[in-house]
Amino acid sequence: MNFAAPETLVIASRESRLAMWQAEHVRDALHKLYPQCHVSILGMTTRGDQILDRSLAKVGGKGLFVKELELALADGRADLAVHSLKDVPMQLPDGFTLAAVLEREDPCDAFVSNDYDSLDALPAGAVVGTSSLRREVSLRARYPHLQVAPLRGNLDTRLGKLDRGDFAAIILAAAGLKRLGLGGRIRAIIPTEASLPAAGQGALGIEVRAGRPEILQWLAPLHDANTTLAVSAERAVSRALGGSCQVPLGAYAEFSPQGELALRAFIASTDGATVLRAQGAGRIAQGDVAGAEALGQRVAQELIDAGGLALVPPSEPKDAAV
Repeated sequence: MNFAAPETLVIASRESRLAMWQAEHVRDALHKLYPQCHVSILGMTTRGDQILDRSLAKVGGKGLFVKELELALADGRADLAVHSLKDVPMQLPDGFTLAAVLEREDPCDAFVSNDYDSLDALPAGAVVGTSSLRREVSLRARYPHLQVAPLRGNLDTRLGKLDRGDFAAIILAAAGLKRLGLGGRIRAIIPTEASLPAAGQGALGIEVRAGRPEILQWLAPLHDANTTLAVSAERAVSRALGGSCQVPLGAYAEFSPQGELALRAFIASTDGATVLRAQGAGRIAQGDVAGAEALGQRVAQELIDAGGLALVPPSEPKDAAV
């Protein structure tokens, strides 16, 4: 069924500067597709934005950034919600679906410092700030002489703490810095071999209420097929291993020059003493999301066979049926 072009659309978004950039990016893309459509943004403050004195792992995880936006979708105040895909829980609540995944920005972590050029240049005892258990474990494994400290808040808040001298360096997602025109703050891109990204890092996802086929059709031109396959494989790994902010887990997929989708993943104990790694590759046809997810499940099963589920905190689901 072909639906008439939309007349009005409302985008739900967090109110941080980066989240609003992301929502405005989608709004502008929709304006180009549907010039007569009035697209507005409903800015919201989420629980994840309000709780800044504790790590996400201790207060409810990634879902804290999306629940209020989902309520706006459910009660009709908004038609779609724009998320950083790495903040979207691996299992969406009943009644919601990911309608589109946009082309990925740089998926890597970025080293940001006012005084040092790289992690290798930091002296013993230097304090590095990060909001992520995944990054913390990677740092402790490769740089045991450094101190790793929690860093919460939006992007500007984190940069402000660095500029006040609270940290010698901080680790951030490169994508957010580049999207806000702050790429100049990046002193070094951390290669994926040194810090494997979070599942979905660098990609934007658009969530809608299920049962809205017209919105799926309207958003289809924004959908990027290769990014979708890559993040589907990554999220399948995380889903199988109860991926959340309480689990140090990374998963990253990219297409090789030969056209295969190559996936690498790791899971670790929270103290970093145990790190398990796995990888796999396969030729995935365009649009074959199930094939990409199957690749992710195969790599996840390798981690499970190596004892990966024993590293998942007891509160996490441990579904070994992968």
